[in-house]
Amino acid sequence: MTGKELSIDPADLARKVLEYYLEEERMPNLPEPLPPEYEMKAGVFVSLKKGGQLRGCIGTFQPVRENLVEEIAANAVSAAVRDPRFPPVSKVELPELELSVDILGPIEKIETEEELDPEEYGIMVRKGSRTGLLLPDLEGVDTAEQQVDIACRKAGIAPGEKPELYRFKVTRYPEKQNPGFK
Repeated sequence: MTGKELSIDPADLARKVLEYYLEEERMPNLPEPLPPEYEMKAGVFVSLKKGGQLRGCIGTFQPVRENLVEEIAANAVSAAVRDPRFPPVSKVELPELELSVDILGPIEKIETEEELDPEEYGIMVRKGSRTGLLLPDLEGVDTAEQQVDIACRKAGIAPGEKPELYRFKVTRYPEKQNPGFK
């Protein structure tokens, strides 16, 4: 699932932000003026893989920043240095990483798992204040049932609890120099 062309490649932007951040230990100045397609707001996930294995993934399912460039930049840094599942990425390690940026479309409430397709839709589950999200088209996630189960575990929703279900599509931007990255 690859996205339409943007004047600034989202994965390239994420890598440049990370290179600068890991060297200077601060955020870079972001491009100005913004291309019109980057003035919008959207949820964004940035994924890092090393040797085909997840190395970091952080995102926002709703936009929290002023524009798409800021959302990509902040989530790229968070995926590299704030994902609690992994130690922070070092600048020496950065060349070994493959980056991908997922820009989320609108989130819509659904009633049943039958309205899901794990290749096409990401899922968000919610029960009270607990929320879990899973991106679409992930290796090893082949059924809607698996997708719901994983998202519920991420949210701390116990088996037998019935969560609210939401779905969304993403536009995925893998790095161009790593065309095999999913």
